[in-house]
Amino acid sequence: MKYDNITRATFLRRPNRFIAEVELGDHREIVHVKNTGRCRELLIPGCEVWLTEPGTPGRKTRYDLVAVRKESGILFNIDSQAVNKVTREWLSSQTYSKVVPEYTYGDSRLDFYMEQEAEFQPAEQAGRCDSAGPQQARPARTAAPAPSGSPAPQRFLMEVKGCTLEIGGIGYFPDAPTERGIKHIRELIRAREEGYEAILTFVIQMDGVTEVRPNIKTHPAFGDAMDAARAAGVKILFLCCHVEPGELTVVKAIYDEL
Repeated sequence: MKYDNITRATFLRRPNRFIAEVELGDHREIVHVKNTGRCRELLIPGCEVWLTEPGTPGRKTRYDLVAVRKESGILFNIDSQAVNKVTREWLSSQTYSKVVPEYTYGDSRLDFYMEQEAEFQPAEQAGRCDSAGPQQARPARTAAPAPSGSPAPQRFLMEVKGCTLEIGGIGYFPDAPTERGIKHIRELIRAREEGYEAILTFVIQMDGVTEVRPNIKTHPAFGDAMDAARAAGVKILFLCCHVEPGELTVVKAIYDEL
């Protein structure tokens, strides 16, 4: 996914989780932070940040803060809305015959419902993540209508989480306790029990990271929920990304084999 416009600024402070103060050119600007997580290891006074200008009428802030460069030099996309957008783009390059976003299941709204015709195998597992840059995506394949009497399409449910916390080359989620995240995992477990293929997907919003582990130091219960999901047959998928100031691109998809 790409942003229509992008502007470099310097981060000064974050008064609350919704806004930040940045230095933009010769003045200070209050901008919207498109991530309600803590991002404490990223949003450090003086760091380089990147802003986009949506141009939406009636907004209180002119810009959205969407990317941060860490002290290590690695650029992080922290736009929580970009996560579903880039996942939708990736899904369109796979063999699913139907992709429905924001699908209501049980008491939750999961990010995607998909169907795959019987003639296609499940989306293939890719190799390790190449941090050198984006790779050419495979063209989308549309399944032909199934003949009368053929097996019903395979059904999938997917919940997507964005990972912006990196420690020692490993991604961790969440960076703040998330009861909502645990609720979604429980729904995926129930879906698996009811015959769906269930996938918990982590979009890694930085280069060079190929796996995400539960941040049990911050939220032990999330780690327990992930263990229960694996035991129930829920697949864990890592979408490794390449980040540019104005772009987020999936370069590899890796299914967790743990």
